[in-house]
Amino acid sequence: MFGLVVKNTGSWYTVKTDDGRLVNSKIKGNFRLKGIRSTNPVAVGDRVEIAVNAEGTAFITEIADRRNYIIRKSSNLSKQSHIIAANVDMALLVVTVNYPQTSTTFIDRFLASAEAYRVPVVLVFNKTDLLTAEELHYQEMMIGLYENIGYECRAISAETGQGVGELAQMLAGRISVLSGNSGVGKSTLINRILPGVNLRTAEISDAHNQGIHTTTFSEMLELPGGGYLIDTPGIKGFGTFDIEPAELTGYFKEIFMFSKDCRFSNCTHTHEPGCAVLRAVEEHYIAQSRYQSYLSMLEDKDESKYREAF
Repeated sequence: MFGLVVKNTGSWYTVKTDDGRLVNSKIKGNFRLKGIRSTNPVAVGDRVEIAVNAEGTAFITEIADRRNYIIRKSSNLSKQSHIIAANVDMALLVVTVNYPQTSTTFIDRFLASAEAYRVPVVLVFNKTDLLTAEELHYQEMMIGLYENIGYECRAISAETGQGVGELAQMLAGRISVLSGNSGVGKSTLINRILPGVNLRTAEISDAHNQGIHTTTFSEMLELPGGGYLIDTPGIKGFGTFDIEPAELTGYFKEIFMFSKDCRFSNCTHTHEPGCAVLRAVEEHYIAQSRYQSYLSMLEDKDESKYREAF
């Protein structure tokens, strides 16, 4: 029996079978013996095969090859990864200039990881209705920065509905994953797109201007226009996983473009003479924030450092 994993609740997975049934399933123990260094060998979005034993318990026995996935370093087990979602057409990264502020380091790490695993990303700037004139100007500058690199950006207000209709049209017929820091308004956005879902939302903590987790597990929500929106728990940091330093240049679009003119083919873009990337940073063709994110990811091989970038 084959199906799609539509919900993960820790030790149980809800599988929507090809004939439309929802079956709560567990993982057979041998999945953890196959060298999968992941806190969740099965992810929402996976195509799986399940079998029911004599006691009536369904077990996932096989995972189909994934075409892509979003992965991050597990926050408490730095040697392991956590797969946020698999087999997606698009990732929506919800960010906020304030209430709380999303760091450019977080954005850049997410984008680089998505590039590594071939997942297109749209940056969704939420809470536009709450911003001062100065903050709106900063948001416009950020949107300009990322659009110039080649990323689609949308400015919305999930609270008032501004821009949400156009965003919903983009989602129709696709499998999209919604991600971002806690408190950026993912649940409010889903409630606006899918009013019948009624996800729980929470106020921002005034003391630290940080979000509070309201989503505990990942879940695929069916869209009225076809397709799915995958709701995921809010994340504070985004530790990158299994990206080698030599590959990293390729996951920063603008750094890769300038790197072709470096004097040395193995240039790390940190100190080498004749480095076209360093020259582009000095001449402001590459944003300083993007270059700093690149440097912070180069340091990720030092396991003690990766949390400091958040």
